[in-house]
Amino acid sequence: MIKVVVIGSGNVAQHLIQVLLHAKNVDLVQAFARTSSQLSHLLPATKITADYQKITEADVYIISVSDNAISEVVAQLPFENRLVVHTSGSSELSVLMDKNRKGVFYPLQTFTKSKKIDFSPIPICLEAENEADYQLLEKLGKCISQKIVRINATQRKSLHVAAVFVCNFVNHLYQIGNEICEENNVPFEVLYPLIQETAHKISELSPKEAQTGPALRNDTITIEKHLDFLENPESKNLYQLLTQSIQHVKKL
Repeated sequence: MIKVVVIGSGNVAQHLIQVLLHAKNVDLVQAFARTSSQLSHLLPATKITADYQKITEADVYIISVSDNAISEVVAQLPFENRLVVHTSGSSELSVLMDKNRKGVFYPLQTFTKSKKIDFSPIPICLEAENEADYQLLEKLGKCISQKIVRINATQRKSLHVAAVFVCNFVNHLYQIGNEICEENNVPFEVLYPLIQETAHKISELSPKEAQTGPALRNDTITIEKHLDFLENPESKNLYQLLTQSIQHVKKL
């Protein structure tokens, strides 16, 4: 059994706690949260601590907090020469202090506390300073996922930037689309099949091959009609920027 302690209580931490609790060959021995009540719906009180000095012994300590808080957490760990990893897509190994062995356990997915998620297809991106620690992280990763990826810091950072474009920015565009529908008494759900087909299509085609729409066709009449329709200046500006970007890519 791989003994694990999760340090954190946010979106990623809570999802990791849930999946590790039910994973074979994993013993989630404890979780740390500055406010214990944040995890009380997931774990019994005996498995939660808010005191760094009471963190129990484990094979792997997973720090799952905001990037800005990692160094603060690491500085308060009371032990040495144990395997401490973070779940950040953009933080370097160096953010972890030298007194412990370092690694990365980065699940590449978007997490929302209220939405259950299947970890089995989620890529777990791993990095470690030595091979023995990497093998332990790989073994732990395989307990919850079918997709383990060995990746260096530069590759992980590039993935994280790409993920912001394909997930966070795309979701923001969903929000704008939803607002346009609401303002005009159109149910947003009418767009669901279009959204699903667009996402499915890139599993068979490259994004460039899958691109459609008035910008690609240089349909200037439709583009002008859309710009005239949009009253929100931020949405209008974003429409123009994305149109220009699509047309630039087309020329390459």
